[in-house]
Amino acid sequence: MYKVLLSILFMSSVAFGQNKVVAHRGAWKNTGAPQNSLESLKHSFELGCGGTEFDINMTKDGILVVNHDADYLGKRIEDHTYEELNQTKLKNGENLPLLEDFFKMSKKFKKTILFAEIKSAPSGAAKSAESAEKVYKMAKKYKALNRTIFISFSYPAVERLLTIDKKAHVQYLSGDKDPSTLKAAGVPGLDYNLGVLQKNPDWIKQAKSLGLSTNVWTVNKEDQMKYFLDAGIDFLTTDEPELALKLIK
Repeated sequence: MYKVLLSILFMSSVAFGQNKVVAHRGAWKNTGAPQNSLESLKHSFELGCGGTEFDINMTKDGILVVNHDADYLGKRIEDHTYEELNQTKLKNGENLPLLEDFFKMSKKFKKTILFAEIKSAPSGAAKSAESAEKVYKMAKKYKALNRTIFISFSYPAVERLLTIDKKAHVQYLSGDKDPSTLKAAGVPGLDYNLGVLQKNPDWIKQAKSLGLSTNVWTVNKEDQMKYFLDAGIDFLTTDEPELALKLIK
């Protein structure tokens, strides 16, 4: 009963999102903004997306930066300081984005859920878990825990988050665990590739029956969007948020 109650609380606490649409790396494809930039983040807010997703890596000096790959313009992020990395700017002139700046900007757009992806560190699980803990602490610092969902392919990162806070909003990304396994481990949500969920069409229904939150990535075609919306997915992550928003209106 206690686990069921926690699941209900989880779903109700993220229900404030305006809609199911999550802008993948912000709204960039149709705006010209660089992926994972403050500009793309702002566009996702202004579009009215229910959520916006971004990727987090940690520098050699422990700075949390927003960048998809482990490398930034040919430099391994975890092997360089922020000052070294930031010598080259994004194409729109922005600095290499700091996670802290993302949280600062989000304070003006509190109806949008932040999907904070903790990237798997090249050096291994321990570094991934360390990064996850720092991301959690920053979300807490900016009073954003109730509007942040932490996502990761790294199961050690997921475990670290739930060790810190068993009520943390967490979704696992790798797609190698069925909903029952996640439920038994105390993981409150899944965020799986569309191919995984199409191969296992019962997983969305099963997850919802267990009280888990559900998310799918990266869904860019209209027929695929309709498929998952009809299946009752909680969140739909896409590079085409404009199209997805039209479909749900």
